[in-house]
Amino acid sequence: MLTYIVRRVLYMIPTVFLISVVAFIVINLPPGDYLTSMVAQQMEEGDAAAAQAQAERLRVRYGLGEPVIVQYWRWISGIVLRGDFGHSFEWRRPVSSLIWTRLALTFVLSLTTTMFIWIVAIPIGIYSAVKQYSIGDYVATTVGFIGLAIPNFLLALIFMYIGFSVFGQNVGGLYSPQYIGEPWTIDKILNMLTHLWIPVVVLGTAGTAGLIRTMRANLLDELRKPYVVTARSKGLTERRVIMKYPVRIAMNFFVSAQSNILVSLISGATIVSVVLNLPTTGPLLLGALMAQDMYLAATFILLLSTLNVISTLISDIVLAWLDPRIRYS
Repeated sequence: MLTYIVRRVLYMIPTVFLISVVAFIVINLPPGDYLTSMVAQQMEEGDAAAAQAQAERLRVRYGLGEPVIVQYWRWISGIVLRGDFGHSFEWRRPVSSLIWTRLALTFVLSLTTTMFIWIVAIPIGIYSAVKQYSIGDYVATTVGFIGLAIPNFLLALIFMYIGFSVFGQNVGGLYSPQYIGEPWTIDKILNMLTHLWIPVVVLGTAGTAGLIRTMRANLLDELRKPYVVTARSKGLTERRVIMKYPVRIAMNFFVSAQSNILVSLISGATIVSVVLNLPTTGPLLLGALMAQDMYLAATFILLLSTLNVISTLISDIVLAWLDPRIRYS
C-alpha cells in the first residue's frame, strides 16, 4: 500500500508541472494584455501620453515584453523559490494577498458540500436498491431527476426569493455584513456556519441526485450476483449480506467519481457564487480572465488544478483500500 501511495504521489509532480505550463500559455494566447486594456481606457479619458508611459514602465518592470517562456520561468521560479505568485495588475496588489482567503473559503465550501453529498446519497442509494420499486424508491428517483434537471444558479435564485419574500432576510454571502473585512474570530466562524448551509444545499443538489442513481444502479448489479445468494443461504443476516461486500464493491465507482465532483463543484460554484455573492475563487477568477490579469488567473488555475490532483490522489488511495486488486494493477 505504501509503495502504491508513493508511486501515485510521484505521478503528481509532472502532472502539476504540465498544468502550470498549459495554464500560463493558454492565458497568454489572446492578443494584448491588461496593460493594453488599461492604455485603451485611459486614452478614452484623454491622457494618452501618460498612460502609454506608465504602461511601458510596468511592462519593463514585470517583463511583459519578453517571450512567453521567459515570463513563465520568472513566474514559476518565483513560486517555487520565494513563494511569490506575481502581481495583480487589476487589484495593484501581490497575488498572494488576494488568493488565500478565497481559496480557503472555496475549500471549506467544497469539502462541506462533498460531505453533504455523501451523507445524503449513500443511504438513499442503498435504500433505493434494497427496496427496488417501492414507494420510497420511486420518490428518490423522482427527486433525483428533478435535482439533475434544475440548474444550480436557478435553485440559488429560488432560495434567495423564498428567503427575502417569506422570511424577510437576505440569504446571500457567507456571513453577515458586519463581519465583512473583519478578522476571523469565533463569532465570525459561527456566523459563517449559519450562512453556509444554503450554498451547500444549492451546490450539492445535482451531485446528490446523480450519485443516488449511481449507487442504486451499482448495488442492484451486485445484489444479483451468486455470492450474495450464497451468503444468504449460509444464514447471514440481511444487513450483513448487504453491507459486507455488495455495498463495499458498489462504492468503487462512487469513490472514483469523487474527483469529478470536486471539479464540477468548483466550476459550478462560479455562477452560484456570483448569484449568492460568495467570496470564493470563482468571481475573482472570472474577473481576472476577463481583465487579462495573467498572474492572478494563472495562479488560481494552478492552485485549483493542484487541488483537483490531490482529490484524485485521495480517491485512488480510498479505492485501493476498498479493493486491494487496484493497487496491484
